[in-house]
Amino acid sequence: MTLDRRRFLTLSAASVSAAMLAACGGDAARLHPLLDLATRKNETLERKLFRSGSRNRPPVDAGVAGESFPSYFVSKHMPVWDPAVRGAWRLEVSGAVRKPLSLSLDDLVRLPRISQKVDHYCVEGWNARAQFSGVRVSDLARLAGATEDAQYVDFQSFDDDYHESWDMASAMHPQTIVVIAKDGHFLNASYGAPARVHSPVKLGYKNTKYLTKVVFMPKRNGGYWSDLGYEWYGGT
Repeated sequence: MTLDRRRFLTLSAASVSAAMLAACGGDAARLHPLLDLATRKNETLERKLFRSGSRNRPPVDAGVAGESFPSYFVSKHMPVWDPAVRGAWRLEVSGAVRKPLSLSLDDLVRLPRISQKVDHYCVEGWNARAQFSGVRVSDLARLAGATEDAQYVDFQSFDDDYHESWDMASAMHPQTIVVIAKDGHFLNASYGAPARVHSPVKLGYKNTKYLTKVVFMPKRNGGYWSDLGYEWYGGT
């Protein structure tokens, strides 16, 4: 029987946590440092398994989830950009860059785009597939002139200030894109309009929807789910 990488990492982390709970008798004060150590060890393993040259390649004839692709957000109601309230939507690219960018949706449309049929992996264990089209984050980094200080990237949202930060290597992966279209149509509100980040190298909660800012940083910060105890790295 084969065991995929994501399942292996999940089982490994769960086994370590269970062993710690048994050893510590449920003593939370003693458990936290051990869990932190396990998290760091797990991230080290994930970083070693990451390959910038690897690609998620579903079968050519594989179907997409279409309207069955799950929709999620953290606000009480589905986030919808209202120009009358917020002004025209723009994507800000800033931080450790030489030339900060402020891009409209039309600007993104005019940039070189890729279209890729890829898998979306959820930490809950389900997968879905879509044809995503958009601009590589690596191209945005090049256009903005990301500096050597840029070691992490924070993807920020208007979905109740949702954000998640990534390691630079994952953000620069060729399949990490700022998505503006799904299955041949511009994103609708269910899937993160006007734009979202997506990559098959990260679990779903790392893929910020309702995107407004891409911030390059010298040091990493947390994220909406990361700050609640989910693994920060979140690799697949």
